[in-house]
Amino acid sequence: MNFTAPESLIFWTSIIFIVFLILLRKFAWKPILGAVNERETSIKNALLSAENARKEMQNLQSDNQRILQEARLERDAMLKDAREMKEKMVADAKNEAQAQGLKMIEQAKAAIEGEKNAALAELKSHVATLSLEIAEKLLKEELSNKESQVKLVEKMLGDAKLN
Repeated sequence: MNFTAPESLIFWTSIIFIVFLILLRKFAWKPILGAVNERETSIKNALLSAENARKEMQNLQSDNQRILQEARLERDAMLKDAREMKEKMVADAKNEAQAQGLKMIEQAKAAIEGEKNAALAELKSHVATLSLEIAEKLLKEELSNKESQVKLVEKMLGDAKLN
């Protein structure tokens, strides 16, 4: 093989290139492809993880919505119960106040009636006392002389009928 300079350069360059390719394939190509494959796998895993996280977030959001709805319903029920309890307490207090008012009115009427009866009894007693005093004075005056006494006795005997 007798090569000239440009041919020998091509030959040696080709040999060096082939050796370089074999060395690259043996030492660099596999690790580079392994790293690329590993990177591709990690990206796929990251995408799957992100998709799972998105689905989990949707589930959490739906759970949160459900919990919020339940909390609202419970709050509404509690408010309704509180309103009903308040209305019942107000109605009970009103009824009790009305009953107390009626009771007080009845007691006042009874007290007024008692006072009225006491006043009437006192008035009757006073009138009776006055009447007796007046009658006593009249009788004293009429019976002060003997002639008046005889006339009164005769009048009473005349008024009294014998059976």
